[in-house]
Amino acid sequence: MANQKVIIIGPAFPLRGGIANFNNALAKAYADRKDDVIVFSFSLQYPSFLFPGTTQYEEGEPPKNLKIKTLINSINPFNWIKVATKINKEKPDLVIIRYWLPFMSPCLGTIARLLNKKIKILAITDNVIPHEKRLGDRMLTAYFIKSCDAYLTLSKSVLEDLTQFTKSAFKKFIPHPIYDTFGEKVSKSEAIQNLALNSKDRYLLFFGFIRKYKGLDLMLRAMTDDRIKDLGVKLIVAGEFYEDKEEYISLINTLGIKSQVILHSAFISSDDVKNYFCASDMITQTYKTATQSGVTQIAYHFERPMLVTDVGGLAEIVPNDRVGYVTSQDPNDISDVIVDFYENNREKEFALNTKKEKKRFSWESFIDGIDKLMESLQS
Repeated sequence: MANQKVIIIGPAFPLRGGIANFNNALAKAYADRKDDVIVFSFSLQYPSFLFPGTTQYEEGEPPKNLKIKTLINSINPFNWIKVATKINKEKPDLVIIRYWLPFMSPCLGTIARLLNKKIKILAITDNVIPHEKRLGDRMLTAYFIKSCDAYLTLSKSVLEDLTQFTKSAFKKFIPHPIYDTFGEKVSKSEAIQNLALNSKDRYLLFFGFIRKYKGLDLMLRAMTDDRIKDLGVKLIVAGEFYEDKEEYISLINTLGIKSQVILHSAFISSDDVKNYFCASDMITQTYKTATQSGVTQIAYHFERPMLVTDVGGLAEIVPNDRVGYVTSQDPNDISDVIVDFYENNREKEFALNTKKEKKRFSWESFIDGIDKLMESLQS
C-alpha cells in the first residue's frame, strides 16, 4: 500500500518525549517507503500548570525531510474545527491518531468526528486505562475510541483493555518498533569517558522521566544488597523527575546508597542518549505498572541487556534469560538477578541475543501490519 497519503495526529518535534520520538520515527518510515506523510502536531499540548517537567520542548535539529505542522491546541474547540478542515483539504487515505491520555480525548475525539467519512481513522492506543487514574477517565476514553475505525496497540494488555470500550474486530497488537533515531553505538569506554564516569566502576541504567509507576524506589532498594555493593555496581538515574525529587534523595540517604547512585536529573537530549545506554552493562525497568515502553526499544537498538518487572507488556518484549531478566517487583528478586548477571558474566551472551531478537521490531514490518489491518477494514 505504498504511495498513500498518510496524516499522523500527535506530538512531534520540537515537542519531546517518547510519543513524539515515536511519531517522528513512524513518519520517517512512511516517507522512506515513498508515502506522502504529514504530522499534525500540537502548538499547545498541555497548559503549563498541568505539565510536571521544566519544558515541553527539546533543542537540536528537526528531523530531516519530515513535514510537521504545529497546529493543534488541545484546549481550544475552535482550533479543532480549523485543524479538521485543514486535514479534510489534504484528502488523506489514512489518518493515524496517537492516544495516550484521557485529557486528550475531547480534542482528538472531536477532530476525528469532524473528518470526512471517507477517511479511514486508525487509533494507536498507548494506554486506554491510564497508569495514574482520575475521575472521568473511562467516559473520556470511550468518547475518543468511538470516533475511530480501527485500533492498534503496542502491548497485548492494552489490546485486552480495549475490549472494555469497543467490540470492533478491527484491532491488533503489533510490538513497539525499535528506536533507531538516537545515533549509532559507541564503545563502552568512549561512552563512559563522554559522561565523565569512573572507568573502574560497573553501571546499571534507569532511564526516562521519573514517575511513581516506574518503580525507581524498587531499584534503589535492590541496590542496598551487600553483594551488589561488593561488585562495585553503580546505578545511573538519567531523566527528569516528574515527582518530588526530594522524596527520592531522602530515600537514597535513608538506604545509605548515596555513593552507589549517580543522579543525572535533567532532561537527556537526543544526542546524549547513546552515551547513557552504551556506558551501561544493563538497562533496568523496575516498573510497578506498564503497558509497553520505548526504553526497551532504545536498549534493543544499542544491543544492551535488560532487566524488567513482570508487568504489562514488558515480558512480551524481553524474553527471560535470553536478552535479560523478567523478575517480580520484590527488591530481593531484583538484587538476585543483578548478582547473577555479574557473577556469571552474562553481558556478552545477552547482548548477542538482543542483536538477533531486535530483527522482529522493524518499522517496515510495523507499517506493513498497519496496511493489513486497514485492508481488512475495507474487505
